[in-house]
Amino acid sequence: MSKIAVVTGGVRGIGRGISIGLKQAGYTVIATYQSNDAFAKELHTDFGIDILKFDVSDFNSCEMAINTIKNRYGSVQVLVNNAGITKDAALHKMSTDQWQAVIRTNLDSVFNMSRLVIEDMRAASFGRIINISSVNAQKGQAGQTNYCASKAGVLGFTKALALETSGKGITVNAIAPGYIDTDMVRAIPEAILDKIISLIPMQRLGTVDEIAKMVQYLASDEAAYITGSTISLNGGQYMS
Repeated sequence: MSKIAVVTGGVRGIGRGISIGLKQAGYTVIATYQSNDAFAKELHTDFGIDILKFDVSDFNSCEMAINTIKNRYGSVQVLVNNAGITKDAALHKMSTDQWQAVIRTNLDSVFNMSRLVIEDMRAASFGRIINISSVNAQKGQAGQTNYCASKAGVLGFTKALALETSGKGITVNAIAPGYIDTDMVRAIPEAILDKIISLIPMQRLGTVDEIAKMVQYLASDEAAYITGSTISLNGGQYMS
Protein backbone atom coordinates (compact mmCIF):
# COMPACT_ATOMS: atom_id res chain seq x y z
CA MET A 1 0.00 0.00 0.00
CA SER A 2 1.36 3.43 -0.92
CA LYS A 3 2.27 5.90 1.80
CA ILE A 4 -0.05 8.85 2.46
CA ALA A 5 1.53 12.24 1.77
CA VAL A 6 0.01 15.66 2.41
CA VAL A 7 1.44 18.75 0.72
CA THR A 8 0.18 22.09 2.00
CA GLY A 9 -0.06 24.83 -0.59
CA GLY A 10 0.27 21.96 -3.00
CA VAL A 11 -1.56 23.10 -6.14
CA ARG A 12 0.72 25.72 -7.67
CA GLY A 13 4.38 26.72 -7.86
CA ILE A 14 6.82 24.70 -5.79
CA GLY A 15 3.97 22.90 -4.03
CA ARG A 16 2.51 21.71 -7.31
CA GLY A 17 5.87 20.28 -8.35
CA ILE A 18 6.23 18.52 -5.01
CA SER A 19 2.73 17.04 -5.27
CA ILE A 20 3.35 15.76 -8.80
CA GLY A 21 6.77 14.38 -7.89
CA LEU A 22 5.46 12.44 -4.90
CA LYS A 23 2.53 11.13 -6.94
CA GLN A 24 4.91 9.90 -9.64
CA ALA A 25 7.07 8.28 -6.95
CA GLY A 26 4.10 6.16 -5.85
CA TYR A 27 2.67 8.08 -2.91
CA THR A 28 -1.02 8.75 -2.37
CA VAL A 29 -0.94 12.55 -2.40
CA ILE A 30 -3.41 15.02 -0.97
CA ALA A 31 -2.61 18.59 -2.07
CA THR A 32 -4.15 21.24 0.15
CA TYR A 33 -5.02 24.79 -0.86
CA GLN A 34 -7.07 27.75 0.27
CA SER A 35 -8.22 29.74 -2.75
CA ASN A 36 -6.77 28.59 -6.08
CA ASP A 37 -9.72 26.54 -7.31
CA ALA A 38 -8.68 26.60 -10.97
CA PHE A 39 -5.16 25.37 -10.22
CA ALA A 40 -6.53 22.70 -7.89
CA LYS A 41 -9.00 21.41 -10.46
CA GLU A 42 -6.28 21.28 -13.11
CA LEU A 43 -3.94 19.35 -10.83
CA HIS A 44 -6.65 16.83 -10.00
CA THR A 45 -7.76 16.41 -13.61
CA ASP A 46 -4.31 16.20 -15.18
CA PHE A 47 -2.48 14.14 -12.55
CA GLY A 48 -5.15 12.39 -10.48
CA ILE A 49 -3.95 14.10 -7.31
CA ASP A 50 -6.62 14.50 -4.66
CA ILE A 51 -7.20 18.02 -3.37
CA LEU A 52 -8.57 19.42 -0.13
CA LYS A 53 -9.50 23.05 0.47
CA PHE A 54 -9.02 24.56 3.92
CA ASP A 55 -7.12 27.26 5.82
CA VAL A 56 -3.81 25.93 7.16
CA SER A 57 -3.43 28.99 9.40
CA ASP A 58 -6.48 27.95 11.44
CA PHE A 59 -6.01 25.02 13.83
CA ASN A 60 -9.66 23.96 13.81
CA SER A 61 -9.75 23.90 10.00
CA CYS A 62 -6.59 21.79 9.98
CA GLU A 63 -8.05 19.40 12.54
CA MET A 64 -11.16 18.85 10.45
CA ALA A 65 -9.05 18.34 7.34
CA ILE A 66 -6.73 15.82 8.99
CA ASN A 67 -9.75 13.89 10.31
CA THR A 68 -11.19 13.83 6.80
CA ILE A 69 -7.90 12.53 5.42
CA LYS A 70 -7.60 9.86 8.11
CA ASN A 71 -11.16 8.66 7.52
CA ARG A 72 -10.70 8.55 3.74
CA TYR A 73 -7.11 7.36 3.35
CA GLY A 74 -5.55 6.50 6.71
CA SER A 75 -2.91 8.18 8.82
CA VAL A 76 -0.55 10.68 7.24
CA GLN A 77 2.97 9.31 6.92
CA VAL A 78 4.60 12.17 4.99
CA LEU A 79 3.81 15.83 5.65
CA VAL A 80 5.27 18.58 3.49
CA ASN A 81 4.67 21.99 5.07
CA ASN A 82 4.96 24.15 1.98
CA ALA A 83 2.16 26.73 2.32
CA GLY A 84 3.44 30.28 2.38
CA ILE A 85 2.58 33.87 1.50
CA THR A 86 4.36 37.20 1.31
CA LYS A 87 3.09 40.63 2.29
CA ASP A 88 6.19 42.74 1.82
CA ALA A 89 6.78 46.14 3.38
CA ALA A 90 9.54 47.95 5.22
CA LEU A 91 9.00 47.47 8.94
CA HIS A 92 8.24 51.17 9.56
CA LYS A 93 5.38 50.84 7.07
CA MET A 94 4.23 47.31 7.93
CA SER A 95 0.76 46.88 9.41
CA THR A 96 -0.09 44.40 12.13
CA ASP A 97 -2.33 42.62 9.59
CA GLN A 98 0.63 42.16 7.22
CA TRP A 99 2.75 40.78 10.05
CA GLN A 100 0.13 38.46 11.49
CA ALA A 101 -1.12 37.09 8.17
CA VAL A 102 2.37 35.97 7.15
CA ILE A 103 3.21 34.50 10.57
CA ARG A 104 -0.10 32.62 10.69
CA THR A 105 0.20 31.14 7.20
CA ASN A 106 3.93 30.45 7.12
CA LEU A 107 4.68 29.46 10.72
CA ASP A 108 1.48 28.71 12.63
CA SER A 109 0.49 26.32 9.84
CA VAL A 110 3.65 24.29 10.45
CA PHE A 111 2.65 23.86 14.09
CA ASN A 112 -0.98 23.15 13.22
CA MET A 113 -0.32 20.44 10.68
CA SER A 114 2.64 18.85 12.46
CA ARG A 115 0.82 18.74 15.79
CA LEU A 116 -2.12 16.97 14.18
CA VAL A 117 -0.06 14.19 12.55
CA ILE A 118 2.75 13.69 15.06
CA GLU A 119 0.90 11.41 17.47
CA ASP A 120 0.01 8.92 14.73
CA MET A 121 3.60 9.03 13.44
CA ARG A 122 4.92 8.30 16.94
CA ALA A 123 2.48 5.42 17.36
CA ALA A 124 3.53 3.95 14.00
CA SER A 125 7.27 4.56 14.64
CA PHE A 126 7.51 6.16 11.22
CA GLY A 127 7.06 9.60 9.77
CA ARG A 128 8.56 12.20 7.50
CA ILE A 129 8.01 15.92 8.05
CA ILE A 130 9.58 18.19 5.45
CA ASN A 131 9.32 21.93 5.97
CA ILE A 132 9.86 24.38 3.11
CA SER A 133 11.72 27.44 4.37
CA SER A 134 13.64 29.99 2.28
CA VAL A 135 17.10 31.33 1.57
CA ASN A 136 15.81 34.60 2.98
CA ALA A 137 15.39 32.93 6.38
CA GLN A 138 19.14 32.38 6.32
CA LYS A 139 20.43 35.63 4.87
CA GLY A 140 17.62 38.13 5.49
CA GLN A 141 15.90 40.35 2.96
CA ALA A 142 14.95 44.00 3.25
CA GLY A 143 11.20 44.53 3.15
CA GLN A 144 10.50 41.03 4.44
CA THR A 145 10.84 41.11 8.21
CA ASN A 146 7.57 39.19 8.51
CA TYR A 147 8.49 36.59 5.88
CA CYS A 148 12.07 36.15 7.09
CA ALA A 149 10.93 35.79 10.70
CA SER A 150 8.34 33.19 9.77
CA LYS A 151 10.69 31.13 7.63
CA ALA A 152 13.51 31.36 10.18
CA GLY A 153 11.03 30.16 12.79
CA VAL A 154 10.43 27.11 10.61
CA LEU A 155 14.14 26.25 10.84
CA GLY A 156 14.13 26.40 14.64
CA PHE A 157 10.93 24.37 14.76
CA THR A 158 12.52 21.75 12.49
CA LYS A 159 15.54 21.27 14.74
CA ALA A 160 13.54 21.09 17.96
CA LEU A 161 10.99 18.60 16.61
CA ALA A 162 13.78 16.50 15.10
CA LEU A 163 15.31 16.16 18.57
CA GLU A 164 11.96 15.21 20.08
CA THR A 165 11.29 12.48 17.52
CA SER A 166 14.74 11.15 16.64
CA GLY A 167 14.19 7.94 18.59
CA LYS A 168 10.72 7.35 17.15
CA GLY A 169 11.49 6.55 13.51
CA ILE A 170 10.47 10.06 12.48
CA THR A 171 12.67 12.49 10.60
CA VAL A 172 12.09 16.24 10.42
CA ASN A 173 14.02 18.29 7.89
CA ALA A 174 13.83 21.62 6.11
CA ILE A 175 14.58 22.75 2.59
CA ALA A 176 15.60 26.37 2.05
CA PRO A 177 15.09 27.15 -1.65
CA GLY A 178 16.64 30.14 -3.33
CA TYR A 179 14.96 31.79 -6.31
CA ILE A 180 13.02 29.11 -8.17
CA ASP A 181 11.62 29.36 -11.68
CA THR A 182 7.90 29.74 -10.91
CA ASP A 183 5.19 32.01 -12.26
CA MET A 184 5.60 34.18 -9.16
CA VAL A 185 9.31 34.71 -9.74
CA ARG A 186 8.87 35.21 -13.47
CA ALA A 187 6.43 38.02 -12.65
CA ILE A 188 9.32 40.04 -11.19
CA PRO A 189 10.24 42.86 -13.61
CA GLU A 190 12.90 41.65 -16.03
CA ALA A 191 15.57 44.15 -15.00
CA ILE A 192 15.19 43.23 -11.32
CA LEU A 193 15.15 39.50 -12.06
CA ASP A 194 18.30 39.83 -14.17
CA LYS A 195 20.01 41.54 -11.24
CA ILE A 196 18.91 38.76 -8.88
CA ILE A 197 20.24 36.07 -11.22
CA SER A 198 23.54 37.94 -11.55
CA LEU A 199 24.02 37.55 -7.78
CA ILE A 200 23.52 33.78 -7.89
CA PRO A 201 26.88 32.04 -8.41
CA MET A 202 25.31 29.41 -10.69
CA GLN A 203 23.80 32.24 -12.78
CA ARG A 204 20.35 30.71 -13.08
CA LEU A 205 17.10 30.14 -11.27
CA GLY A 206 16.48 26.81 -9.60
CA THR A 207 13.79 24.50 -10.94
CA VAL A 208 10.69 23.20 -9.25
CA ASP A 209 11.81 19.69 -10.16
CA GLU A 210 15.04 20.15 -8.19
CA ILE A 211 13.02 20.96 -5.07
CA ALA A 212 10.60 18.10 -5.72
CA LYS A 213 13.43 15.59 -6.10
CA MET A 214 14.91 16.63 -2.76
CA VAL A 215 11.51 16.22 -1.10
CA GLN A 216 11.23 12.75 -2.60
CA TYR A 217 14.62 11.81 -1.20
CA LEU A 218 13.93 13.17 2.28
CA ALA A 219 10.61 11.29 2.31
CA SER A 220 12.24 8.01 1.33
CA ASP A 221 13.54 5.17 3.48
CA GLU A 222 17.03 5.93 2.18
CA ALA A 223 17.01 9.25 4.07
CA ALA A 224 16.31 7.67 7.45
CA TYR A 225 19.58 8.96 8.97
CA ILE A 226 18.97 12.60 8.02
CA THR A 227 17.07 14.65 10.57
CA GLY A 228 17.18 18.20 11.87
CA SER A 229 18.91 19.31 8.69
CA THR A 230 18.38 22.32 6.47
CA ILE A 231 19.11 21.58 2.82
CA SER A 232 20.06 24.78 0.99
CA LEU A 233 18.99 24.65 -2.67
CA ASN A 234 19.99 28.13 -3.78
CA GLY A 235 22.68 27.87 -6.47
CA GLY A 236 25.29 29.11 -4.02
CA GLN A 237 23.48 32.36 -3.30
CA TYR A 238 23.96 31.83 0.43
CA MET A 239 26.40 29.36 1.99
CA SER A 240 26.19 28.53 5.67
